[in-house]
Amino acid sequence: MEKINIKDFSKVRDNFDFPQLLDIQLVAYEQFLQRDIPADKRDEQGLEEVFREVFPLESYDGQIRLEYMSYTLGKEKYSSLECKRRGMNYSAPLKVKLRLITPVDIKEQEVYFGDFPLMTDTGTFIINGDERVVVSQIQRPPGVSFEEELHPTGKSIFHGRIIPSRGAWFEIKYDLNNVLLAYIDRRRNFPATQILRIMGLSSNEDIKQMLGDDFAKLAPTLEKDHTENKEEALLDFYRKMRPTEPATIEVADALFFRLFFEPKRYDLSKVGRHIINRKLGTDTSSENRVLDISTVVEVIRYLAGLRDGIGETDDIDHLGNRRIKTVGELVQNQVRIGLSRLERSIKERLVVMNSFENLTAHHLINSRLFSNQIQDFFARSQLSQFMDQVNPLSEMTHKRRLSALGPGGLSRERAGFEVRDVHPTHYGRVCPIETPEGPNIGLIASLTNCARVNDLGFIETPYKKVVNGIVTKKIEFLTADKDQAEYIAQANAPVDEQGNFLEEEVACRYKTDFPKVHPSKVSYMDVSPLQIVSVAASLIPFLEHDDANRALMGSNMQRQAVPLMIPEVPRVGTGIEEKVARDSGVVVIAKESGVVTKVDASEIVVNETVYPLKNYQRTNANTCIHQTPLVKIGEKIKAGQTIADGIGTKNGRLALGRNVKVAFMPWRGYNFEDAILINEKIVREDVFTSIHIEKFEVECRETRLGNEEVTRDIPNVGEEALINLNEDGIIRIGAEVKAGDILVGKVTPKSEKELSPEERLLRAIFGEKAADIRDTSMTLSPGIEGVVVNIEVFQRNERGRKTKVDKTKEDEVIEKIKAYYRQEIHFSVEEKEKKL
Repeated sequence: MEKINIKDFSKVRDNFDFPQLLDIQLVAYEQFLQRDIPADKRDEQGLEEVFREVFPLESYDGQIRLEYMSYTLGKEKYSSLECKRRGMNYSAPLKVKLRLITPVDIKEQEVYFGDFPLMTDTGTFIINGDERVVVSQIQRPPGVSFEEELHPTGKSIFHGRIIPSRGAWFEIKYDLNNVLLAYIDRRRNFPATQILRIMGLSSNEDIKQMLGDDFAKLAPTLEKDHTENKEEALLDFYRKMRPTEPATIEVADALFFRLFFEPKRYDLSKVGRHIINRKLGTDTSSENRVLDISTVVEVIRYLAGLRDGIGETDDIDHLGNRRIKTVGELVQNQVRIGLSRLERSIKERLVVMNSFENLTAHHLINSRLFSNQIQDFFARSQLSQFMDQVNPLSEMTHKRRLSALGPGGLSRERAGFEVRDVHPTHYGRVCPIETPEGPNIGLIASLTNCARVNDLGFIETPYKKVVNGIVTKKIEFLTADKDQAEYIAQANAPVDEQGNFLEEEVACRYKTDFPKVHPSKVSYMDVSPLQIVSVAASLIPFLEHDDANRALMGSNMQRQAVPLMIPEVPRVGTGIEEKVARDSGVVVIAKESGVVTKVDASEIVVNETVYPLKNYQRTNANTCIHQTPLVKIGEKIKAGQTIADGIGTKNGRLALGRNVKVAFMPWRGYNFEDAILINEKIVREDVFTSIHIEKFEVECRETRLGNEEVTRDIPNVGEEALINLNEDGIIRIGAEVKAGDILVGKVTPKSEKELSPEERLLRAIFGEKAADIRDTSMTLSPGIEGVVVNIEVFQRNERGRKTKVDKTKEDEVIEKIKAYYRQEIHFSVEEKEKKL
């Protein structure tokens, strides 16, 4: 590897190791699948949690019971590379071990549930041969929230809302007459005391005992509540919810139970219970995930306090009130939907079963209901996206993206200004710079360099702990609701080698203010100046001197840089270039120390370990993946060393462009407005030349008049045009082609018509065939020239040919160099070489 002299001019020395940048994808899916963990040692999370939730299933008469025991994920049939080549899914067979209990016997059986998509080492999925990314979603979490709204009369109206992960919303709200009303799913309303009676506080005395001093505040509500005990409350509740049906106490009780106490229909989730405990100061177990009377009573107490000026309403844009649904949770929700469909199907089949004799679990399960739901999510969901694969940075950014859009999220038409704006709690968690410029501005964001997502889905950022004014080496990760009450110093605050602050007053963050305080009051300190921005923004040198709008454009435009044929490391970097290249997975990293025993264009061998290299592979953006070795035979290498460069890297560091000399000056009017001049040396030396790979496909079909045929024998085509075709009529690999050249020779039968004298003569000379076929060969499109790098022939029901052409674009035709800050470039003239 070529040695690069790197000089570090940074004033703040970072001794904090950034986390693996793709952990948000890799760790989340690993925890969801728990593939490498034995079945008996798996935690109740992800796939395991959903199976345990849905099973056991019982028939309506209770005679048959189907129990879940464990699941296994088999070995994938093809490698990720082979799946891309064949246009298949990179997946493994999911087999579920079930126990069927009938009055006759007990049978255990392993049932195939379909192929389950696997994640590649770089955090992507391969679906139908395309590389896709599941974007994390940022959403309002389940739990409790309190809001204040202003009535047209000028009076403040407070309401508390209990939102479950699934189930009916429960809202308690004051009206203008200070009556406390309970709303179910925002439709029917009841006096809050009526709901308390249904939940067990039957008499006024019971309610008084539970509420204590706050009972007096319920006088207007009790006046409106015409029920006096649980039975009356239940009957009135049922009449309002089902006005057309006759009410009985048993039916009413069953309806209320289904709404709020049946775990399959109502689930607050661990996150919801955590938020309720945090907000209301309760300590209910996270295992209790249905509505309970103590929660409703505490909500009433809190609302009464808000009306008296005690307590605070919630800011819905605060990151303590927004959580991340990572890929694991998004897929888990789809598994739940798939299993609920399967559950209905199983119960329907059990109804029509006449005999238990030969009944097995396999007979009951239609695995397509399950596998189709999973496949549909990966292929069509708004959050499963075709990967942006222009360069390593665009890949990395796509995988670390946070979207407020998607199912259950916001829509760009309804989202207001507040939800799009930067919030103080974004500091160190969500990048304030990187976001799209169009209608999605603020709705799509990027995770910052050091942030991570905890088990509950809240974003945490690291801080150094400060004890008695001394900065320690202890690192603590805090969520947005925890760091608000702390004095936090910036990463560039002057500190000596022992960790003492050098200034008498330290500039800090405290809630939404920036006071200067004595070092003894400081609780935490930022770990790095780069922790407040995303990967793309942290690649911009001297970012602090840039206008925010221009920095936003710069962050977005780096992702559009086409990988060059001859990349070059930037002269001025920010120190994160190597981290991005390594974590993105485009470079090859040695797994162990050893000696290089073999190096060629296709593989590197270190000791006995073989590292295959990717050559001329097409990306989603039609750019070219080509890995080049950085080591020689006999060279000693260490574990973790970069041994091969990939797309957009040089010597293991990110290299998105070239260090060219640019002059800002007029030149005979040729650079009027947004036109620029380039030196002919730039063209001659391939400075901005990039390689693009285009895929061309041709199919042979059966027609009414006969089959199409791939052949070299094409009517009315000279031998010169066929020179690069093989005997089957397919272009050879390595052939140089230009617009109009034949790639695949093909003929199609045509219908009979009245023959001219010339055609009759041709038929007499050449026989039948010359007359009834026409040339339908595939030729190269205009504006493209290059070298054929790969040919694939598929033979299914019909024959198909795939041809890949490597297209070298030089800078006369390259439209990828965009002027910074959204101006199109016009190459007005190519000037002769001159020295500046």
